[in-house]
Amino acid sequence: MTPGLGLAAGAMICFGLSDLIYKRAAKANVEPRQFIMQQAWVFCPGITLYAWLTGTLHLSLPALWGAFAGLFALAGFFNFIRSLEGGAVSTNAPIFRLNFTITAALAILLLGEAVTSVKIAALSCALIAVWLLLAEPANGSMRPSLESLIRVLAATVAIALANLFYKIGLSQGAVPETMVATQAWVFCSAATFFGWLEKRRLRAVARVWRYSASAALVMVVGYVLMLHGLARGPASVLVPVTQMGFVFTAVVGVLMFREPFGMRKRVGLAVAIAALALFAVS
Repeated sequence: MTPGLGLAAGAMICFGLSDLIYKRAAKANVEPRQFIMQQAWVFCPGITLYAWLTGTLHLSLPALWGAFAGLFALAGFFNFIRSLEGGAVSTNAPIFRLNFTITAALAILLLGEAVTSVKIAALSCALIAVWLLLAEPANGSMRPSLESLIRVLAATVAIALANLFYKIGLSQGAVPETMVATQAWVFCSAATFFGWLEKRRLRAVARVWRYSASAALVMVVGYVLMLHGLARGPASVLVPVTQMGFVFTAVVGVLMFREPFGMRKRVGLAVAIAALALFAVS
């Protein structure tokens, strides 16, 4: 079994749960910037306290890659949440989680990770799945809005680059918890600044905490598990596994939110599962 695969599987579950929380927040008309800002206010002290208590807060130059990841993660999650306003979670979440195709390609090209026929087949399946999911209507006969598609694609690229930065920092000796903490410091600072910039004041909205706090907690666990996995194994295999949560999210999205589950979407999800399976055994 690929080293770190169990940790990646744990992260997969956490990220799948976070997708559902984002959708519930969107359906409750929670303003995206407010949601992200309050999520950051829980995520940042949470991971910092955890790293300090466990003795894993060790600042170093390689840990700065976590700061870069924080900026791209902010752009990614903001655009993903906004994309759910005009698109179905069972479509947008799988597209968003297929950011691993970009990360895997960059890990092979830039980090020298092995290229195998299985990985090539997995990437091909993943790209086919993206096309199938993009073509699937999101609300009966209605397709996702153009803005929704643009935002989810921008979010996908941003998170793919953030994942690559994690692997680079870890390969240079950064501690996983410290990487997540430096990401959180930048993410929280930027999210707070943009939240202030919009209204020239900062305030916490009580009804947002139920979504932002729960999302932050599962994300803390997810990121720690993912980075510990990446410290042990290749990004071109483990990052795809962490994104497998979109299958769980899509199914629950259909059952919980009664989103359409047409044949094209079913085939797209099946191909995506095949891609992830191929990555896991590669």
